[in-house]
Parts: sequence; structure tokens; C-alpha cells
Amino acid sequence: MNIGGAPLARRGLLGSSVDELWPGRITPSMFFRLITDVFTRIGLVASVVSDTSDKMDTTALLPTSVLRNLSDKLYEKRKNAALEVEGVVKQLTAAGEHEKISGVIQVLTNDFAMSPQANHRKGGLIGLAAATVGLANDASQHLDKIVPPVLNSFTDQDSRVRYYACEALYNIAKVSRGDFIVFFNDIFDALCKLSADSDPNVQSAAHLLDRLVKDIVTESDQFSIEEFIPLLRERMNVLNPFVRQFLVGWITVLDSVPEIDMLGFLPDFLDGLFNMLSDPSHEIRQQADQALHEFLQEIKNAPSVDYGRMAEILVQRAKSGDEFTRLTSITWVNDFVKLGGEQLVPYYAKILKAILPSISDKEEKIRVVARETNEALRDVKASPGDGFEIGVVLEVAISQLQSEQESTRLEALRWISILLERHRTEVLSFIDEFFPKLLDALSDTSDEVVLLVLEVQACIARDPNNFRHLMVFLVHRFKTVPGLLEKRGTVAVRRLCTRLDAEKVYRDFALILEGEADLESATILVQALNLILLTATELSDLRSILKNSSSNPAGRNLFVALYKSWCHSPMATVSLCLLAQAYTHASSIIQSLGELDINVNLLVQVDKLVRLLETPIFAYLRLQLLEPGRYPALLKTLYGLLMLLPQQSSAFKILRTRLKTIPTMNTSSATDNYAIRRTASGGHYAQILSHIPSIQSASQVDEASQNLDSRNGPSSINFDAHLQQFEDMQNQHRHFRVTQSQARKQSQQSQQSQQSRKPPIVPVQNGQKDDISDQRRGKATATSIEPSARTPARNWQR
Repeated sequence: MNIGGAPLARRGLLGSSVDELWPGRITPSMFFRLITDVFTRIGLVASVVSDTSDKMDTTALLPTSVLRNLSDKLYEKRKNAALEVEGVVKQLTAAGEHEKISGVIQVLTNDFAMSPQANHRKGGLIGLAAATVGLANDASQHLDKIVPPVLNSFTDQDSRVRYYACEALYNIAKVSRGDFIVFFNDIFDALCKLSADSDPNVQSAAHLLDRLVKDIVTESDQFSIEEFIPLLRERMNVLNPFVRQFLVGWITVLDSVPEIDMLGFLPDFLDGLFNMLSDPSHEIRQQADQALHEFLQEIKNAPSVDYGRMAEILVQRAKSGDEFTRLTSITWVNDFVKLGGEQLVPYYAKILKAILPSISDKEEKIRVVARETNEALRDVKASPGDGFEIGVVLEVAISQLQSEQESTRLEALRWISILLERHRTEVLSFIDEFFPKLLDALSDTSDEVVLLVLEVQACIARDPNNFRHLMVFLVHRFKTVPGLLEKRGTVAVRRLCTRLDAEKVYRDFALILEGEADLESATILVQALNLILLTATELSDLRSILKNSSSNPAGRNLFVALYKSWCHSPMATVSLCLLAQAYTHASSIIQSLGELDINVNLLVQVDKLVRLLETPIFAYLRLQLLEPGRYPALLKTLYGLLMLLPQQSSAFKILRTRLKTIPTMNTSSATDNYAIRRTASGGHYAQILSHIPSIQSASQVDEASQNLDSRNGPSSINFDAHLQQFEDMQNQHRHFRVTQSQARKQSQQSQQSQQSRKPPIVPVQNGQKDDISDQRRGKATATSIEPSARTPARNWQR
């Protein structure tokens, strides 16, 4: 017998009835037994023939016309065939022939649902649904064979097949109801994909099936939320709008079932819901917002909630570029802080990292909620024992000092201040890490930020060790950061003097500047500190102490403490002497200036001092000019300043006008008697100078010299030593300027030699060498110091 005839026989069986193929006396069973016996005798077992015989036995359960109509292209024929399948299965079910029912399902699956022909697949799907209907209450025994091929058809390339798959599964679900839950995850996954199907008819059928499945789930007690959540979490990141609607719908339905605790699994899909708030579709945003609102209400009423995991998600969503997402997340954080309180202590740093930028959000609603949350967060008293990580919170606050928004920087500084107040020891242990950044904040464009930075710095400096730390850092920053001294120096020093001891602040500055190697920077700093000392209202008490140096040991000690560093600037030293009423020493200093280089910087400082003499601070000094015989050293000092100034300068005119108003002394009268008269405003300058000898002759009435200038005892000031100290410091400055000038000249020459070519050598004529390069070097040497003398002084602005 030819084996190749077996496939032909199979194809014939599928298209013809059994009665047409064999005579009436030969039954199909007899024929196949004969074939099997033949193959067995010759030692060949044909699996094809065996399988065919099994299927012939199975297909014998269904009429050939039914099998033919199931694969027909007309829906009506397939439908009628399905009704016949239903009838057959009902009969088998009633008879308890479940093996035969399995055989029918196998034929419907293998020969139809899994067929490469679309019409066969359609017939198989409708046949499987009909078989399930025929099984009725016994369907649960065969669902594991019926449902998988239907679910497999959900991904069929033919949209009509996918449609019939939805229809078939709908009928299967209606019959099986609760038993259907076993396949829920697979069905959910399939429906999730079909919700975004390209065919609207398939989508419509999927929606009908989806509603039925929801009804089944809500009334079933076999649904496992634990097994479903991982699948839901995986699908929440899909961006397709139809899928998102599908997911939100399921979340809402499951949350409405009292027996299902969706709130306990909220952290698993919360991020996905927040992600939907920025969806382009208004409907999806609205649905997601409604779902979130319901969950938030449940959280408020729940006795126990896992705030921590959700807080981390909210912090990330608070950085979203979508305004509505930010507002919703900040609102949730606000409620969490109020509800969770101490439970959120370990997450304070992360929450603060989201809140501080939101305080400066462009949307007003977000700013309002963020500020409210910030206040609530500060009201919670947390300690390291509760999991409060001070170092991490401090790091977050410090990092926000770099924010472009002023409001955020201010709130960050307030947090640093609060941490210092509540956990001073722990915060100061990180001072080396964050203090330089605080000093950088002194360059902030906002005055309010700078003032708050100074408040924090003053708080830190209450400790003696940190006080010196602060002073050293400030001096270093004033030297190294361009423009910081001019922009923020006055504010910084005045605020520190207000919050701390002004005398201590100035003593520490002076001590640091005494050993400063950079003499140019030291000069600028001393001039700045001196100007603040002479003008700031906060330092009025310090000026009063210095004024009483003649009778108060505290004043003398302060004068001595400031003097050495003030020697960096001649005019600062003179002004200190004028403030302390050490007029004789001030005159000696001015006379010593004649031996120094009178440069532009010095003249600028003289100009400033002359103008300061006209301010209310030196009103006492101007009144002392009414008694020139009593204060001859003062008069000599002022004339010395006048002689330093160029006649064409405005300061010269100011000081000369002031000196013209000094009353003259009648030398012919008794020493103790003075005849006061005012020199005419148009009097000659020589007439004023003529009083100097007569005033000097009245040394017996120079009480200022008796009180301060002429004593060198243990409790007085040794002005001779101080004058030597001043001269030594000025010599150091002169040497420093020469060194700097030479270094600049060498640097310029080095650059010129690298940039220019080697100059030609001029032939020697008449025994003389005319080297052009030597001439150039000689010219440069002759003028090397002059530019430094003409360099404008740095302006100190209040």
C-alpha cells in the first residue's frame, strides 16, 4: 500500500461524507483496522495514519456538513454550524462523555482555530464559544483547553479574526463567570493590547468584553490582587491614550470593590497615574486626576498608610515640566506632611529638595502650597534618633543656595538657621564643608540674601573657635573674590558688628591683617575697615571708646590693638590718631610721609580723609579748632594734610576754607588769655600760617599732650615706638611695590621677547656699540616704577 495515499485520504475526509467513500458493508473502523494491521505486519508504524484515524474517530462526532460550514466564508453558515456544535456538546455533556467533548474541542482548536486559513480560524472561534455554551455548568472542566486558543487569536493579523475572538471570549465569559477568573491576567493583558487596536470594530468588541470582565471580577471572590499588581505596574508606563484609559478604568473599578485593598498597593502604580496628568488628552488627565483625588481622600481616612514609598514618587513628580503635575504632587506632599508627620522624618531631605524649588515656581498656586508645606515641615520637631539626617538636610539647603530664584535661596538660608538653632553641635561638625559656600553667597545680587547669610554667619561665630574661623574666611574671600569687598564688605562688617561684639570683630580683623603677606590687599582691607569705623552708626560705641583713649585704659588698649594693622595705610593711621585725639602723633606721621613716595593712592586717601573731616563724626574735632592754643598739634596736623594736597584739588580748597575760619590768638596778652577773632574770608594764606610759631610757644596749655601724647608710662602709649612701627611698615610697602614693579617689568619683557623677532645688530661705528635692544631696555628701566605710582587707587564704596 502506498503511504503517500494517506494525506489524500485525509483531505478527502474533510471534504466528503463517510458514506460516500466506502461501500455499505465496509465500515470505516474495519478499514482502518485493516490498514493498521498491514503496517504492523511489515514493521512500519505510520504516525500520520494513526493521527488520521484518531481524528476520523473524533470528527465522527461532528457531521461533515458542520465541519464544512464552520470554515465557510459566510457568517450565517458558520453560525448555523456553531449551533449544531452546541447541540452535539450538550448531548455529550448530558451523557457525561467528557473525553469526546475534549476531542471536539481539540478538532475545533487544531483544525480550525489554529488553521492558516482565516475562515477556518473564524469558524473555530465561534465553534469553541458554542461548545462552551453547550457545556453550561460543566464549562470549568474544559476552560483550560478553550480559552488559550481564543486568547491567541487576539493577536491575529486579520482584524475580523480578532473581532470574533472578542465575541467568542465574551460568550465564554458569560457562561463560565467566576471560573473565568483563573485566566484574568492573560485576559487583562490581551484586552490591554486590544484597547489600542487599529480597527474600531475590534476596539468596540473589546470594550464590551472589558465591561463584562469587570462585572465578573467585582462579584468574584477568587480574584487575586497580589498576582494582578505586577502586571498593572508594568503596563502603567504605556503612553498609548487608549491603553491609559483602559488602565485608569480598571484602577477605578478595583478600588470601588470593598474586598480589594487597592490603597495598600498604591505605591506600585502611583507614579503611572501622575504620569497621566500630563497626557495631551484632556479626558485622560481628568480621569487620572479623579482617581488620584479619590485615593487621597482614602489616605486621609485610612488608619495606616505607607507614606514613605509614595513620598519618594511625589518628590520626583514635583520636578515635572508639566504645571498640573507639579501642583498635584506638591498638594499631596502638603497633605502627607500634615498627616504623616513623624513618619516622614527619614524622607525630610528628599521632600525639602522638592519644596524649596517649588517656592519660586512660576505658578502662584504652586508657590502658595509649597510655602505652606515648607512651614509645616519646619514645625515638625525631629531629632537624629527619629531618623532625621541632619547632614543630608543641610546638604540640600546648601545646594539650593545656587538656585537662580531669590525666594528659594532665602528659604534655604532660613533652614540652615533653624538647623543651627536646633542642632547646633551636629551642624557645626560640617562647617568645613558648607562654610565656603556661605561665603560665596555674600556675592549674591540680593541684599536680603546677603543679610540673611550674615545672620547665619553671625550665629555660627558665637562660638569662639568659629568666630576666628569666620574672620579668617572673610579676609581670605575679600582678598580673592574680585569686587566682593566693594559690593558687600560694608554690609558684612556692619552686620557682624551688630550681631557680635564690634570691638572683638575689629580686634580680630586687625590681628589677622598684621601678619598678612599680601601688603596691597592688606592696605585695601584696612582702608575699608577704617572707613566703616569712621562712618557706620553701628560703631558709634567703638568710636566713643577710642575718643576717650587719653583717660580710658580700654580706649588705649583698642588703639594699640588696631594701630599695627592700620599702619598699612598712612591715612587710616592718621584718621585713627585723630579719632583718638592723639594729634601730636598724627602730626609726626604726616611729617614722616615726606620721606616716602607721594603717589596717587596716597593723595586719594588724603582727599577722602579731608572730606570725612567735614562729616558729623568729626564735629568734636572742628569745635576744638576754636581753641587753637589748646590744640596746636591738631592745627599742625591739618596744615600738614593741606601741604600734601595739590592746590588745584577740591580737597585742598575745602581744607583751606576750614582753616581760614580758625580764630587767631593775641600773642601780646597773657598766656592764659585769648582774644578771639575770625580771619577775613579773603585773608592771605600766609597770615594763617603766621600763627603757628605763637601757638607752639604755648605748650604749657597743651592739655592733649599732657593727657595722651606726652606719657610713656606703663598705662600710656609709647608713641615713639609706634612711630617707628609705622615707618617700618611703610618701608615694607615701598620694598613690596618695587618688587612688584620689577616682577611686572620682567614679565612684560619676557612676553615681548617671545612675541617679537630678534632685533638686527647695528654695526659698530667710531668704536661705539649702538645696540638697539640695550637702548630699549634702558628706557624701560628708567620708567619701570613710574606706572605703579600712577596706578589709580581702588575705590571703596559704602
